[in-house]
Amino acid sequence: MAIKSHFKFSNSQRNGIFLLAVLIVVFQCIYAFVDFSSEDIQTDAKQLEVFRKQVDSLKLVAAAKNQPKVYPFNPNYITDFKGYTLGMSPVEIDRLLAFRAADQWVNSAKQFQEVTKVSDSLLAILQPLFKFPEWVTQPKAKTNWVDYSKNPDQKKYGSKTFAQKSDLNTATAQDLQKVNGIGEKLSDNIIKYRNKFKGGFISEIQLQDIYGLTPEVIERLTNDFAVKTPRPIEKLDLNSATKDQLVTIQHIDYEIAHYIIEQRTLREGFKSFDELLLVKKFPVQKFEIIKLYLKLN
Repeated sequence: MAIKSHFKFSNSQRNGIFLLAVLIVVFQCIYAFVDFSSEDIQTDAKQLEVFRKQVDSLKLVAAAKNQPKVYPFNPNYITDFKGYTLGMSPVEIDRLLAFRAADQWVNSAKQFQEVTKVSDSLLAILQPLFKFPEWVTQPKAKTNWVDYSKNPDQKKYGSKTFAQKSDLNTATAQDLQKVNGIGEKLSDNIIKYRNKFKGGFISEIQLQDIYGLTPEVIERLTNDFAVKTPRPIEKLDLNSATKDQLVTIQHIDYEIAHYIIEQRTLREGFKSFDELLLVKKFPVQKFEIIKLYLKLN
């Protein structure tokens, strides 16, 4: 039995195949040699520039949204992590933490730089973010504090006499909370500060050292309370105290003690406590507290 060939075409089929081959060759030539590109598209340079600016502004908005927001903060509470994110070096952070560990407070951008030694360029970035308490940024007029142990009948901040007031060194948290503006947190801060010293407060002026107490709250507090049993202390003679003795006083470190002795030598002795205000880097805001520990012979 003969096998039928599959490659056997009739005349009409051969003509069709030939025509198809010719068409393929023709289209290939047209594709290769004919330019199908349209005329050059005219672009509007101004519109293109406007579009580019819009795209760039959208990119900036998107980038700003992805940036972590930094809100105003009190630099006294900078942690290791926060200091690192702000661009501070570990050494600069450690200086600030050591300063705070000594129960001292940074009260200005300038003092922040003096303590941490950050560069001017970094300070320029950080300074707008600093937020200090109102009692630092808007200090009230200086109050003339009175030692009521010597003037028991003299009045202060209201109608109560010294005898009518309660003792600040024995007041409980509940007693303190009766004063308008003092809640659990502030009363706890007052008692914790008082308990740092064996015997408690020396004077009401030390209330200024308690964080969170505004001058208005202190005024209301001292209308009802006074230091009636002050902690006994041995005052240092300003004109003979050594550097090691001076640093035992609140708010005086070795650097300030050095400048005090330097100024004392230049003046051949201090004639009044007010001359301390001329000492380099002296903490002027703490002048009244520092005076509690000094005498002048």
